[in-house]
Amino acid sequence: MSSRKLNDEGFTGLEAAIVLIAFVVVAAVFSYVVLGAGFFTTQKAQETVYKGVEQSTANIQMIGNVYGISAVNSAGIDEIKFSIGLAPGAPAIDLTKMKIVFSTPTIGPTILEQNNTVAASATTFTTKLNGATTVSSMNANDQVEINFKVSPAVSANTKMNIELRPSVGAALPFTKTAPATITNTTVLF
Repeated sequence: MSSRKLNDEGFTGLEAAIVLIAFVVVAAVFSYVVLGAGFFTTQKAQETVYKGVEQSTANIQMIGNVYGISAVNSAGIDEIKFSIGLAPGAPAIDLTKMKIVFSTPTIGPTILEQNNTVAASATTFTTKLNGATTVSSMNANDQVEINFKVSPAVSANTKMNIELRPSVGAALPFTKTAPATITNTTVLF
C-alpha cells in the first residue's frame, strides 16, 4: 500500500481568491446602492430648497403710483387703482387665485377676490392688462391694473394697508396715506 498524500494547498488559495472576489463584488454593489440613495436624497433636498426659495420670494412689484379715486371729494376716497408687474425672472401668476387684504384704522381687514365679470366692488377687484383688456393671469412684461372699491370711503389723512397675496410667492404689503386734500384723482403717498 502506498500512501498518497493529497496536496491541496493550491486549492485553498483558489477558494480564498473566489471569496475575495465575492466580497469585492458585494462591496461594489452595496456602494453603488448607497451612492444612488445619496444622489436621490441630494436631488430631493435641492428640489425642496428651490421650492422654498420660489415660495419666499416676492414675484410681484409695484409699477407707478397708487391712486385714490373720489366721486365726491368731501366724502373721501371710494376707489383704489394701481399697477403691478412681475419681478425679473418670476414665473407667470394666476390672478384668479390672488387675494388682496385692505384695511384702515377704522375699517377692519377686508379680503378681496378677483372677479372680472362684474364691476369692482368692496369685496372684489378687477384686473386689466395695460388698463384696457380684462386678464386672469400675468406674464413677464405685463402691466396689470388693479381696481377695487372702498366702503366706507376713506377720509383725508387716513393710513391704508394693502397686501397682495398671490397663490405662489411672498405677499407684497404696502401702506399708503390719503393726503389732506382729496381730489377726483389723488396720488396716495
